[in-house]
Amino acid sequence: MSTTQSERLRELLEPLVTSQGLDLEEIAVDSVGRKRVLRVVVDSDTGADLDQIADVSRALSATLDETDAMGAGEYTLEVGTPGAERLLKEHRHYVRAVDRLVKFQLTEGGELVARILKVDDEGLDLEVPGVKGRKATARRLAFSDFDRARVQVEFGRKDSKNENEQEEEA
Repeated sequence: MSTTQSERLRELLEPLVTSQGLDLEEIAVDSVGRKRVLRVVVDSDTGADLDQIADVSRALSATLDETDAMGAGEYTLEVGTPGAERLLKEHRHYVRAVDRLVKFQLTEGGELVARILKVDDEGLDLEVPGVKGRKATARRLAFSDFDRARVQVEFGRKDSKNENEQEEEA
């Protein structure tokens, strides 16, 4: 049987989240002053919209009210999606990050910032952006080649589909 509160909550709540077509990514119980906050992070391959988050929030709230999983004390339930600079942990996270810029902490030391092009069971095919006018280069990275990976926020990136349409019009 599970020993931590987070594990018990995951066992209770994950089937509800899954029934809504979402993945349960994270559960955290934090103390804020005298109150406790239960943070639940959900996602899917296509993302989660506000209606889905509201639906899953209502379902989780009803289940938590019916059980003593959070104990007798007062708490606040917060349901949301992963942040823009999410840490990639599971294989599905890498699949969802295809075409995104990611910073990798390499096991041999150092960092690599590259765009994920393809994901398979062994690792990633990447495009390393060129520096100072140089062309981008391809690189293969096995999952064992890095310790951590985090999505990077990009501002002003041109959509490749729009670029191609503009080139055709010119």
